[in-house]
Amino acid sequence: MSRTHQQITEHLLDLIDTDELILPTLPEVALRIREVANDPNVSTRELSELLGSDPAISARLIRIANSPLMRSMQRIDSLPAAINRLGMSYSCNLVMGLAMEQLFQATSDVVDDRLRQVWQHSTELAAVASVLAQHYTRLKPDQATLAALVHEIGVLPVLAYVEEHDLYTRWEESAELDQLIAVAHPVLGERILSAWRFPDNLLMVPLEHVNQQRVVDKVDYVDIVIVAKLQCQSDGYASLPEEDWHTVSAFSRLGLNANRDVLEATGLSEEMQANLSAWQ
Repeated sequence: MSRTHQQITEHLLDLIDTDELILPTLPEVALRIREVANDPNVSTRELSELLGSDPAISARLIRIANSPLMRSMQRIDSLPAAINRLGMSYSCNLVMGLAMEQLFQATSDVVDDRLRQVWQHSTELAAVASVLAQHYTRLKPDQATLAALVHEIGVLPVLAYVEEHDLYTRWEESAELDQLIAVAHPVLGERILSAWRFPDNLLMVPLEHVNQQRVVDKVDYVDIVIVAKLQCQSDGYASLPEEDWHTVSAFSRLGLNANRDVLEATGLSEEMQANLSAWQ
C-alpha cells in the first residue's frame, strides 16, 4: 500500500471530521423518496405526485415497469400504474438508485470518464445482484440493487479531491488513481452512507465488500455484492484471480459453486440481461 495514498485517505477523513470536506448529498428527489418510504400510510397517488416533479425519473420508472424483467404482456403508460406493478418499496429503492446517477459527473475529462465507468460498473452489478437475491436468498432484490449501486459511492469524494488538487488527472496517471481509489473509497463510502442515514444492512457494503474472505453467520447484501462483482469481473475490475474464487465464502452462503459463469450455468443470464437493459 502506497504511503502517499494512505496519507491522502487519512487527510480526506480529517477534512470530513472537521467539516472542511462536504460529502455528496442525496439529490432532492431521493431525499423526499426516503421520507415517504418510511411512511407505511403513503399512497400510490402521493408517490406519483412526488415523482411527477422529475419527468426523467418518472419515464425511466415506467420503462422498467414495462421491461421483460417484470414479465408482463400488458403495456402501461402511467406512473401510478408503474408504481402499482413494481410495488411501493421496489419503486422507492429504484428511484433512490436512479437519482444517484446525477452525482456521477465531473468537469475534467479524466475524472468524468472515471465516474462514468464506476456508474456503468455499478449498474451491471445491480442487474446481477437483483437476480442473485431473488433466486438464491430471502433478501429483497430491490435492496440488493441499491446495495450494488452504492458499493463504490466512496469514489465520489476521492475524485472530487483529485480534481480540485489536480492530482492523477492525466491519462498516463490512471494506474496511480486506481490505487488511490482502491485504498480510499471503502471507508469513505461508509462515511457517506452513514451521513445519508442508510440502514445498517447497507451501511456496511462499501467497507466490507472488499473483504472477500469475510466470515458471517448468514447471507447478507455484502455477500450478494461480492458474488455479483466477481461475475462482472473484467480487465478493468479484476478483483480476484479466478483460481482463488474457492476462497470466497460468499458463494457457499448463496448456495453456489465458485463458478465464473454462475448465471449462465443456472439459466439466469437472460434475466440478468433484461434487468440490465432496464437501467440503460
